[in-house]
Amino acid sequence: MGRTQAEEHGTAGPRLVGHPATGTEDASAVDRDVSGAVGRVLDHVLADRVARARDVDPLFGDDVAGRVAHFTRTGGKRTRSRFLWWALRACGGEGAATVGAALRIGAALELLQTCALVHDDVMDGSALRRARPTFHVDVAAQYADAAPAGRAGRLGDGTAILAGDLALVWADDLLAETPLEGDGGRAVRRIWSDMRTEMVAGQYLDLHGQATGSRSLPRALRTARVKSALYSVERPIALGAALAGADDGTAAALCAAGRCVGTAFQLRDDLDDVFGDPRRTGKPTGGDIGEGKPTCLVAVAHARAEAAGDRRAL
Repeated sequence: MGRTQAEEHGTAGPRLVGHPATGTEDASAVDRDVSGAVGRVLDHVLADRVARARDVDPLFGDDVAGRVAHFTRTGGKRTRSRFLWWALRACGGEGAATVGAALRIGAALELLQTCALVHDDVMDGSALRRARPTFHVDVAAQYADAAPAGRAGRLGDGTAILAGDLALVWADDLLAETPLEGDGGRAVRRIWSDMRTEMVAGQYLDLHGQATGSRSLPRALRTARVKSALYSVERPIALGAALAGADDGTAAALCAAGRCVGTAFQLRDDLDDVFGDPRRTGKPTGGDIGEGKPTCLVAVAHARAEAAGDRRAL
């Protein structure tokens, strides 16, 4: 039998101790509706966080914290938390404490995704997300009449940056409040730490490629792997496997499959950007191409045009 991820330091997995309220879900009930179970944890956590934010200042509580909560609750497919859950179940994870920890970390992943999306929309200047105005656009529209000319847009951008930061803080708080102990708990936290860094690195690679006009296919694939495959699929799977105390071989196999799925997801997203129906994708067509993003689709098209001597296409 292989060694577990946590056994490098001599334990068989995370020891889970007394949990804050996460409902009375058992594993089989969560199996039937993972998104709903994660959503119930989010409802509980976000209600508390928004109330505390309003105690700090009612305006901040409504304009920033309330919007973060609404954005996180509505829309989205809970993809990352579902990958975490099914990796956990594939590795035999069960029991009330393990289920509670998985749901809380799944909720933390959803908050981390809120941070990523809100910041990404500001950097890209996107107007739509999930078929609705993006966070910064919504704030700017709210204050269009109240703020002097030009300042509503700056307020929207700045508020969105703060909102993304707040979502990240709440995600980290939620993980920190999940009572994992021992080497298994340290493994979970190490994966989480790596994932946050990779999320930022992927966004930087995207910005760098856009600014420099990179058309390198290897670089585009690298960006897709760091920005999407690791953050969206591989790391959530690794978190689920670590929570279940999976052996290293099992965890590595699951993560390798996740890397392929995550890369395929990004390649499909590149196609949707050009050929997708905005009614289905929830965002405008041609946004990435128009902004000069270094996608794999652009890299392949550029290489083929160059090989064919098609200067017009270049």
